[in-house]
Amino acid sequence: MPAPAPTDRKFLGRLSLPERRYLTDALRTETVGGVLLLAAAVAALVWANTLGGSYEAVSDFHLGPAALGLDLSIQHWAADGLLAVFFFVAGIELKRELVAGELRDPRAAALPVIAALCGMAAPALVYALVNTLGDGPMDGWAVPTATDIAFALAVLAVIGTSLPSALRAFLLTLAVVDDLFAILIIAIFFTSDLNFAALGGAFAGLLLFWLLLRKEVRGWYVYVPLALVIWGLMYNSGVHATIAGVAMGLMLRCTTREGEEHSPGEHIEHLVRPLSAGLAVPLFALFSAGVSISGGAIHDVFTQPVTLGVVLGLVVGKTIGIFGGTWLTARFTRAELNPDLSWPDVFAVATLAGIGFTVSLLIGELAFAGDETLTDEVKAAVLVGSLVAAVLASVLLKLRVRKYQALVSAEERDDDEDGIPDIYEEDNPEYHLRMAAIYEKKAAEHRERAQLAGAPRDGADRPA
Repeated sequence: MPAPAPTDRKFLGRLSLPERRYLTDALRTETVGGVLLLAAAVAALVWANTLGGSYEAVSDFHLGPAALGLDLSIQHWAADGLLAVFFFVAGIELKRELVAGELRDPRAAALPVIAALCGMAAPALVYALVNTLGDGPMDGWAVPTATDIAFALAVLAVIGTSLPSALRAFLLTLAVVDDLFAILIIAIFFTSDLNFAALGGAFAGLLLFWLLLRKEVRGWYVYVPLALVIWGLMYNSGVHATIAGVAMGLMLRCTTREGEEHSPGEHIEHLVRPLSAGLAVPLFALFSAGVSISGGAIHDVFTQPVTLGVVLGLVVGKTIGIFGGTWLTARFTRAELNPDLSWPDVFAVATLAGIGFTVSLLIGELAFAGDETLTDEVKAAVLVGSLVAAVLASVLLKLRVRKYQALVSAEERDDDEDGIPDIYEEDNPEYHLRMAAIYEKKAAEHRERAQLAGAPRDGADRPA
């Protein structure tokens, strides 16, 4: 008997109901956090360009125990300390995607992974090309490779565009994979001279963290102090301290057992995500996005090879890399695009992924550490590139907003009011029985109203 032919897979097709519910909850928090991120970035720019002296004084104010090697500036605490919370959540997201989400099936994961890889390689190549031709330094090649999911969702919230869940899931998966490779870039390329004693202590702390999780020891008063010790040791080891957050996030169990409604990872992510999106990332933006903006500074962004490479990497490289990688993967596999969507929709999301804010600013600080002037210029380039990508994506998405609203309305329709969208029950016989009863009840109410009004009953037996 011949083997059955492989069936075609729908790219950007309907998500499973549990995945859709998780996505809706996660993106709701990220959207609110993204709006706060936008507000913090604007506040930083206003503060730095009106009361620049006070902004620098606050950012450079040092505090912390010097004996432990933690006498850091406020800006440093925001970048190395608060962002560890952000990367902790990113680690949980990645673990969940690998064991229960879009990345658990290698065939289904291939497309977003390749798209994300191309979406990181192309900006780096664009930056390298611009700086080769302009005789600029290659140190900032990694700056335009990142995507900021919170900022992207904030743009969607501001312009009022409702993306279908499949497009949002694609954007979130891209960002998760993007975060993974950004973490690897930071760990490999931005690690200073190693302190092996501190690094060994950090690994010992991570091992203890893992053993406590395996033994199902509970209590925040156990894990929070341990996490702080691990973070401090990782910082002093020379490895970027945010790696500690990722490692701990990846250790959490993200699969449910019998009797569990949510896995421990999902439960902790639900608790920590608001702290990350609503406090950690906005505060990082407040103390990192404050650069002086003037006509000359904007001119320099588009004329110097370093800054021009960052802008073109975000706007052109990200779009071409993600769209090209997606199209080529779909072209040479059996994946078919959802018939309700079209390739311009994928292009618009690829453009939106050019908003690289949080991680791009962090990598910019690491790449040009010690050169304050160039660091500020790169930050300005990240802001300009993200703004251009946001405007272009907004225009492209607005052209299809009516189609998106219709798709979202169909996804959320629940005529039988059982809490499950009707689109997930269309093949269920019980659903059709419930709907028949609802239609009959409406028909009876219609006939009764017609009798009371003295209207003819012909044609009134069933509602339109």
